[in-house]
Amino acid sequence: MSDFIEITDLNSDDLSIYNEFSENQLFHINEPEPGIFIAESPKVIDRALDAGFSPISVLLDIEQTEGEAAPVLSRINASFPNVPIYVASDSVLTKITGFHLTRGVLCAMQRKELPSVSDICEGAKRIVVMENVTNPTNAGAIVRSAAALGIDAVLFSHGCTDPLYRRAIRVSMGTIFQIPWTFLPEGDSTALLRKLGFTTIAMALRENSMSIDDEKIKSAEKLAIFMGAEGDGLLPETIDSCDHCVMIPMSHGVDSLNVAAASAVAFWAVRNY
Repeated sequence: MSDFIEITDLNSDDLSIYNEFSENQLFHINEPEPGIFIAESPKVIDRALDAGFSPISVLLDIEQTEGEAAPVLSRINASFPNVPIYVASDSVLTKITGFHLTRGVLCAMQRKELPSVSDICEGAKRIVVMENVTNPTNAGAIVRSAAALGIDAVLFSHGCTDPLYRRAIRVSMGTIFQIPWTFLPEGDSTALLRKLGFTTIAMALRENSMSIDDEKIKSAEKLAIFMGAEGDGLLPETIDSCDHCVMIPMSHGVDSLNVAAASAVAFWAVRNY
């Protein structure tokens, strides 16, 4: 393995990716080319590598060089021998990044061009559409449930958080790298998906809402599940434009679930495997 670079200067230009730029700035840093994201923890980094993302540099707790991070460091060194690997004590890393590292390792990685909606949806039977889900924890949890429960692809509106923000990736446990996803173009997304053969359903509380386990929903050959932000939910015009309005039956006077919890219930209910 190539030599580790021990950090002595906290203000080194080599570390600017980790301590000078916000995640939004990293997203735009190479425009018009794709930007940079930060992956956290060995498992997440490993899954990003599996998905074809290229590392730029690694920053980790020096104790992790022979710990949980060792296998992924060996993998990076074998495939990307020129990628620098910076090490420091946990206390120094906290000063650099401003937070305690989960599993003690970060990896700056190059983004890729996103595929088109039609490419993402080719062959898909069940997809989820997130509309204006700005909370990265909810977005990451929905992605994890989607990957685990048979959803074939994830689509994001431009009002959503970036699914490659560090917290969203970490909450998804890196499953964002295991399921096809992209952002929707501006315009009528329900019409676009209908042209691609999907029955569109809006997860919303309305008097005309059907149960998620209704046979008409479960038997749909291709299903697009629209889910909105915590609190506000889907836009009224989105609900109106969907083929059906759907809800999860509640008890004990509870009116709804957190959107991430609701996603897991919905994905299980409409599974086609």
